[in-house]
Amino acid sequence: MKNNLPVTNNKIPFPINEEIISTTDLKGTLTSFNKTFLDISGFQPEELSGKNHNVIRHPDMPPAAFADLWQHLKADKHWMGIVKNRSKNGDYYWVDAYASPVIREGEVLEYQSVRRRPNRSEER
Repeated sequence: MKNNLPVTNNKIPFPINEEIISTTDLKGTLTSFNKTFLDISGFQPEELSGKNHNVIRHPDMPPAAFADLWQHLKADKHWMGIVKNRSKNGDYYWVDAYASPVIREGEVLEYQSVRRRPNRSEER
């Protein structure tokens, strides 16, 4: 499992009406992302393009959560869950994530993830 460092105890507030949107190839390599992703994560576009999506993985997240996500995606099913992510400087932010395969003409071409601010009760 990737163990991204540093980590801090500083929580980044997730804007109420924003969504983080990104796509990856079938191996989890980032192929696109929106400005909100950059703003919240603190990364520059060149630091994300072509990198594995797990660059934002927070070490507090159990590996089983991501095993479940990949099991769903590889079975051509969507996945939903609350995820703690890590920003470039080690701060953290919670997201309510929805990941799904993008299928065209019966073939999975990529994966898309849309994340929004979770309800306060869903943050751990």
